Amino acid sequence: MYHIPVLLHECIEALQLKADGIYVDATFGGGGHSKEMLKLLGKNGKLIVFDQDPDAAKNVPDDDRIIFVAANFRHLKRFLKLHQCAQVDGILADLGVSSYQFDTGERGFSYRFEGPLDMRMNVKEGVTAADILNTYDEKALQQLLSEYGEVTNSKTLAIALVEARSRKKYETINDLLAIVEMHVKGNKYSYYGQVFQALRIEVNEELIVLKEFLYQCADVIKPGGILAVLTFHSLEERLVKNYMKKGSFDGEHVKDDFGKIYLPFKPVNKKPIEASVEELEVNSRSRSAKLRIAVHT
Repeated sequence: MYHIPVLLHECIEALQLKADGIYVDATFGGGGHSKEMLKLLGKNGKLIVFDQDPDAAKNVPDDDRIIFVAANFRHLKRFLKLHQCAQVDGILADLGVSSYQFDTGERGFSYRFEGPLDMRMNVKEGVTAADILNTYDEKALQQLLSEYGEVTNSKTLAIALVEARSRKKYETINDLLAIVEMHVKGNKYSYYGQVFQALRIEVNEELIVLKEFLYQCADVIKPGGILAVLTFHSLEERLVKNYMKKGSFDGEHVKDDFGKIYLPFKPVNKKPIEASVEELEVNSRSRSAKLRIAVHT
């Protein structure tokens, strides 16, 4: 199984799909959400799907209504214009790492498998987790561990990581775990997860990309159109919540030159939608999922 789509019914319901509408699945992955969207689109409907992971292309169905864009969704506006779909009726973004990526050891996303310290969503470009561990100085490592992983003893761990690479460069997941396991605070697996999350966010510039994407959504979604975003950790969730509520990422209102508050979206749900008990029983990875929905004003 490439990926069990999280909050599938809730995501599809949120989009209020029109048969002849134009929609975007910004994170195609295994295509689970897209498959359901296509069921509700008519012959004149269109679905543009983005994924920078070359492996995702294998999951694209043979359907004339779907356009696959092999790129990061940070390039949303450019590729929509290229495909003559400058305005769309709705966008769905599932920000979770796919089950396939987590469960493929050679991708390096999970501490459960031995493999190279890669963690790139797009294996054709960018720096790897090994590059970061082998080149960042102590201060830079501490900052990313603290900000992106909320690692409580980030300074101690950063010192240890830098010291260890003077003896042996980081290449594999076990190279990293050999150092991390000596500095665990609290639950071992939660701690591993925090460290891996921090590195993954840095490798893929995930929070920077999310900001770029959200800003573009205001330009490409038609008035009355829907933006639905599924997040899996508090850093993403905070950015999405602030943008939908305030039009900015720091929680402060943005005003134009005339002092008028700029609000590109109006939230549909005050609190995020979370997985039901039934879904949690069949898909444990839905545990941290939060869905926020907004209408373009």
